[in-house]
Formats: sequence, structure tokens, C-alpha cells
Amino acid sequence: MMRRWTTGLVLLLVAVVAPAEAYAQTAADGAGRSTSVLGEPFVREEGKKGLDLLYNMQSEEARAIFQEIDRRYPEHPVGPFLQGLNLWWTIMLDLTDTAHDEAFFEKMNAVIDRCDELLDEDPDHFDAQLFKAAAHGFKARLASNRSNWWKALRNGRTAIKHARSVAEAAPSDSAGDYVFGKGLYDYYAAILEEEYPVTKTFTWMLPDGNKERGLRLLRRTAEEGRYVQTEAIYYLTQIYYLYEEDYQKSRHYVQRLRERHPKNPYFHTFEGRVYARWGRWGEARQVFSSVVERCAAGAAGYNTHMEEIARYYLGRDRLYRDDYEQALAYFTEVQRLTDRDVEDNRYRILALLYQGMTYDAMDRRELAVKHYRHVLELDDPVGAHDQAEQYLDEPYS
Repeated sequence: MMRRWTTGLVLLLVAVVAPAEAYAQTAADGAGRSTSVLGEPFVREEGKKGLDLLYNMQSEEARAIFQEIDRRYPEHPVGPFLQGLNLWWTIMLDLTDTAHDEAFFEKMNAVIDRCDELLDEDPDHFDAQLFKAAAHGFKARLASNRSNWWKALRNGRTAIKHARSVAEAAPSDSAGDYVFGKGLYDYYAAILEEEYPVTKTFTWMLPDGNKERGLRLLRRTAEEGRYVQTEAIYYLTQIYYLYEEDYQKSRHYVQRLRERHPKNPYFHTFEGRVYARWGRWGEARQVFSSVVERCAAGAAGYNTHMEEIARYYLGRDRLYRDDYEQALAYFTEVQRLTDRDVEDNRYRILALLYQGMTYDAMDRRELAVKHYRHVLELDDPVGAHDQAEQYLDEPYS
């Protein structure tokens, strides 16, 4: 029950702050109004270039561009916001690592401070409303990732307030970038009460959503958007993977991500996960083997967490092919890689569970039971306890 409640809350936060983040990212790339500093050709061109570099794991090059934008506009929130995005992607590549959280929150607080100074002079300042909403939205998202629900709700409420002001002042021509936030809201708001009834406590005050319209708007941004096109493609990949269970469409969009940003390990592993959930283990094996190779080569962003994910799925592939010794080797390696102080232990507990399943498949029941009991001793963010209890009652086969 707690997992369903917290998952629903995360989706709620995504739904209500997504428009703010979308407009901020768009404006950060220069699609703001002509009276805004964000309409300056330098910000428009360099911001887009920096974000493309960031998505492709060229973080130092992106950082240099963002610092130059900040140098030219030292009183505007766009500088620390873009620099915060650099930290955001560092966090996204390994959500088990909290080492960069404080620095990220400091960047978002710097954004808010600059926004407040602008709002003191002009309470209707578009850029200030926009970036303040986005900064609180990102703080809410990270807080929810860390299960800090009070902080997430507090920042989420502030984000909603400013996001509404931004939406009212945003261009009305329904350009691809500007319908992204509306599309996200429409889709997630529509599925919240269906998937997570407990969120009715929060959603009664919000406008109704519409799944079909949400998907249509997201597809429009994926085709026509200039600045948040990658974000739209990513969310379509995730939606078709998690909720629509249309793996063919999910593969279509994740392959577009891979074509646009071939050096991004997050998109790389996501491609493998789509194939695995689809049951196409041959393709999954190729993808995750490539991830392991890039990790071994020290490719940018291919960190320990990326290797954990890849080896976990490669172990499952070996289990399903009855190659039990090799499966155990992969799961044991995941245990070694996760033997560190991490916030989220999902791949450690999953590897333990599948080790037990592998031992059951080998008719080594005593070792299987030992691993299932070990699973029950750990915090469980992924529902592994239910499976472990099931296999304690009846061996996996």
C-alpha cells in the first residue's frame, strides 16, 4: 500500500509541475517572449547547443556554455538553472548516489533568489515566474525521489502557483514546445485516479486530464518541438513502457532517443529494459552487453550503476536460457557492485531474489531459501518481498 501511495504521489508531482519545467526548459533555450532576455540570439543558440551537449554526456563542454550565459546575464535565473540541469543529469545517471543533492538544491535556491529579486521589481515578471516554478518543481521531483514527501509537497504547491501564472502568459499559438507541459499534465492526471486511487486526496482541486489528448500533444512535441523534443520523446518512451504496455511504440521512441543522443547511458539502458519487458531477450542481451563494454572502457556517464543494471538483466537472460552458472556469476557481480552505501538498493535486492530463483532452478533448495530470507531482511523499494515469500512457500521453477 505504501509503495502505491508514494508512486502515485510522484506521478502527481510530475503532472502538476511538468508544465513549469517544460516552459522553463523551452525558455532556457530561447523560446521565451521577445521582451525576455531569453529571446536574445546568444541565449537561444548557445542554450540549445549546451543542452544537446549535456544530453550526449559532454557535461564539461555544456558547463562552459552555461557559465558563459551566466556571465553575460549575472542577474537572470537562467544561468544557475542551466548549471543545475548539469547536476540533474549527474543525479539521473545514478539515483542511488545522493552526493550531488545538496549542490543541486543550492543551484535551484540560487535560481529562486534571483527570481525573487526580479519579482520585487515586477510581480508579473514572466521569466521570474517561469524559473521560480521550474526550480521548485525540480526540488519537488528530487525530494520525491528521496522519499521526502513533505518537502516534495511543499515545493510542488509553490511550483503549481507560479506554473499557473506562466501558463496564462505563455504564447497561445500552441507551438510544439508549449504543448509539452499540457500533454504531460493531461496524460498523468487522467491515469492517476485510475492507477492510484489514493491520490484523489490531492487531485480533486486540479483540472481533469485526458489520456488521448495528452498522448496527441506529446507526439506533437516529439515531431515539431525544437527545445524540449528530447523530453517529449523520453516521456512517450516511458508512458508506452510503463502504462500503455505497447512495447513496439516504446521501442520506436527509445530508438529515436538513441539516434539523437547515442552517448547517453540512461537512454542506452532504457532501450535494453524495453526489450527485456517485451520478452525480446536476444535484443536485450545485445544492448546490455554493449553497456557493459562501454562501462569497461570508461565511457562518459557509464558508471557503476549503469553496469549494475546491465549485469542484472544479463543474469536474467542467462537464467531463462538455463545457463545457471553464468547467471549466478552475473548476479554475484551485481552484489559486488552494489556493496556500497546507496540510497536505493533495488538492484541489490533484485539480484539476491534472482540468485535464489537460480538456485531453485538448480535444485539447490537450501541456498535458494537462504537468499529469499536475505531478501526479506532488506528494505524493499520494488516489491521483491512478495516474490521472496511466494518462493519460500513454493520453489521457483
